Amino acid sequence: MNGAASFLVVNFVVALSFSVVFVVVARRSHSRTAVIWLGAGFGVASLSAICELLVAYAGPTRFWALCAFATVLCGMVMLTIGIGQMYGRRISLPIASVYVLASVMLAHMIYELPRGTPLQALLYQSPFALVVLVGAITVILARQRTTLDLFLGILLTITSAHFFGKAGLAVWVGSGATAKDYVHTNYALISQSLTAVLIVTVGLTLLAKLVLEILAVHRTESEVDILSGLANRRGFDRQVNEALQRHGRGRHAIIITDLDHFKRINDTYGHHVGDTVIRAFSEALRSQAPQGSALGRLGGEEFAVFLPQTSEHEAGRLALKLRHATMSLEGLPPSLRVTASFGIAVVSSIADLDEAYREADVALYRAKGAGRNRVELATSAAQSVASPC
Repeated sequence: MNGAASFLVVNFVVALSFSVVFVVVARRSHSRTAVIWLGAGFGVASLSAICELLVAYAGPTRFWALCAFATVLCGMVMLTIGIGQMYGRRISLPIASVYVLASVMLAHMIYELPRGTPLQALLYQSPFALVVLVGAITVILARQRTTLDLFLGILLTITSAHFFGKAGLAVWVGSGATAKDYVHTNYALISQSLTAVLIVTVGLTLLAKLVLEILAVHRTESEVDILSGLANRRGFDRQVNEALQRHGRGRHAIIITDLDHFKRINDTYGHHVGDTVIRAFSEALRSQAPQGSALGRLGGEEFAVFLPQTSEHEAGRLALKLRHATMSLEGLPPSLRVTASFGIAVVSSIADLDEAYREADVALYRAKGAGRNRVELATSAAQSVASPC
């Protein structure tokens, strides 16, 4: 077995391995259908290596040569469909099918043309280049694009261009007098070695994107409180730390709030009503809090709001709005009146965050001790922002 044949075997194993890995990853990915398309694309494309070996060492030559062409093209079309789904651009399956059929018919028509001529080489390689170019354009035009996405777009563009380069290489060094001779040429050795590099690079890049998305989803799910839909304590702390790093030192505010007599609500009306109160209050927080703030359910009936670039008194005005909104929550029994108490503290940096939590807690419990349904500032131990209604 010569060098090109060895690369064909390697490419088969590598592409098939990626196919298996993508199928496994699909079980965990939210883009499950897209990942299955990617896995199927690598799996189908891997069969081209077997077909190429059958062209060289078995027969009928034309049949296996067309099979090699078709499996590579089908695999690339499947990969492009998967990439399209990953980036929110639906690629028509009927159009893709017609494209594959027309391209295979073209390969059949040019089979008798002299190999290594500009016309034959260009017509043979163009269908592959155009399919990959569609995938590259899909990635590059994505609305939300990370550095990894940009790298993938560039990589796919290079992959597309390399097919045109292979056409030129076939003209320059020759691809064999017949399809059976292909595997014994220097062109085959160069072509298959380049294919091996591109398979691995594209496969690993796609896999990295999927793994990062899975990790991001898992992190989000682990940081969200299911009942309220707000961040839990871990997620809230992360958002606050990121906000402080983003805004730097300054005057920021944190509000700690607690629903009054929540245990009594559960005992009197049942836990299903208590859950409704949690959801309704969470919605009130979302509707009243300004854009850029961090919202969290710290546990039980305790919630928190972080307000970057906000003074203590500005936070107090927001707390008053939340206090009034709490007394008119919708979807509750007519006889149920819900109130909440609020404690507010200022924070200027990450180093001051723990102390700000403590001060806001102290202000909150001062509000509860003064009769509940109040807003207290940490710096105003003797004066509340609002008296109870």
